[in-house]
Amino acid sequence: MPGPYVVPVHGDVELPKEVDVVVIGGGIIGASTALELAERGLRVALCEKGGIGQEQSSRNWGWVRIACRDPREVPLMAESLRIWDTLDQRTGRDTGFKRAGIIFTSSTDQEFAGHRNWIKNLENYEIEARMLSGQEFRSMYPGTTMNLKGALFTPADARAEPQKAAPAIAEAARANGAAILTECAVRGIETAAGAVSGVVTERGSIACKAVVLAGGAWSSLFVGTLGIHLPQLKVLNSVLRTKPLEGGPEQAMWASDFAFRKRQDGGYTIASGSENVVDIVPKSFRFALDFVPALRKEWRALKFRAGWRFWDEVRIPDRWTLDEPSPFEYCRVLDPKPSTRMSDNALANLRRAFPIFERTQIAQRWGGYMDVTPDAIPVISAVDRIPGFHIATGFSGHGFGIGPGAGRLMADIVTGRTPVVDPKDFRLSRFTDGSKIELITGY
Repeated sequence: MPGPYVVPVHGDVELPKEVDVVVIGGGIIGASTALELAERGLRVALCEKGGIGQEQSSRNWGWVRIACRDPREVPLMAESLRIWDTLDQRTGRDTGFKRAGIIFTSSTDQEFAGHRNWIKNLENYEIEARMLSGQEFRSMYPGTTMNLKGALFTPADARAEPQKAAPAIAEAARANGAAILTECAVRGIETAAGAVSGVVTERGSIACKAVVLAGGAWSSLFVGTLGIHLPQLKVLNSVLRTKPLEGGPEQAMWASDFAFRKRQDGGYTIASGSENVVDIVPKSFRFALDFVPALRKEWRALKFRAGWRFWDEVRIPDRWTLDEPSPFEYCRVLDPKPSTRMSDNALANLRRAFPIFERTQIAQRWGGYMDVTPDAIPVISAVDRIPGFHIATGFSGHGFGIGPGAGRLMADIVTGRTPVVDPKDFRLSRFTDGSKIELITGY
């Protein structure tokens, strides 16, 4: 099933022989990292096995939010919001960014108290967040049938167009001197005296002193060949978009049984607020112990499925030599079939809550794989035992909004600058150094 249309980025013809940094993965994280590095005067090659932004970076909801973030992500997301404000000017392209606000509804007293307590995470930031009473919510949306305790409202939160953002950032990186290499899978890294000395792509080798892996759902497979433990599983989210609708809400909104975001074309992106599909695959067993604490908290929102995906992944080799095709060359774009039931239920629930959506017409459906870690926060980290190797992955469905900030932090780590925020919570070693791996929020 074809995913959403993504603004095309044509890859460079020539493969550079040598650069300072190779970034693997052309989603919003990889593109943002490449732009930050290129603006600092480094020679950069951005290598993407398929097309720029064609996987989860174009398939997400398009939310740019600090609301209900894991507290460990809040400082980086605050930085990312500042970057988004000037991103159109900086890239010279339209990303669809607009501060229109986001609402998290509270159906129960417990949810209301949880949202109210979360606001404390913004005490050190000049970012407005307030609780709406049930009456204030109904006054804000006079047509709603929802009978709520209230809602959390963050007016400064925003939206952007996933199909435009990563391509805009990648093109800006190219304008600053980066090589953009599409249909160019990286098979692996080369080392000299234990440190990074280059990468081998399907089109040849590139010498470099640093590599950033921003491979999304593919990252665990890539680092497995290097003996690196990166617990990461794919979770399927199903989305639909509608044709333009006059008079619909401006703010994005989350409820337990639906979520929506107004699109730049006047239509809406709609999905379930809590349901996702988890296919049982070989890595489900390999990483089972890592994910047990998270599963205990989130099992109600996960629909486990045993079927064809298990056998598909059994056939994927976990080892290969650098002179033979890698699995990344056999599957250029992850394009999973969405759950029609989940997205139809979300739309039906939305229509009951906001009758104006009865007039919506479905334009398209798609699925996307989120790359999830046990604590649902990313890895943005150097790899200590391979000097020059870095990882930026595992954004757990929250990567689109935080992407520009994550790119800045990754660039700081690569170049040795004082990091824009403390990267301690995002270190790779937390999975192996005896740290307590904790899923803090359920959002």
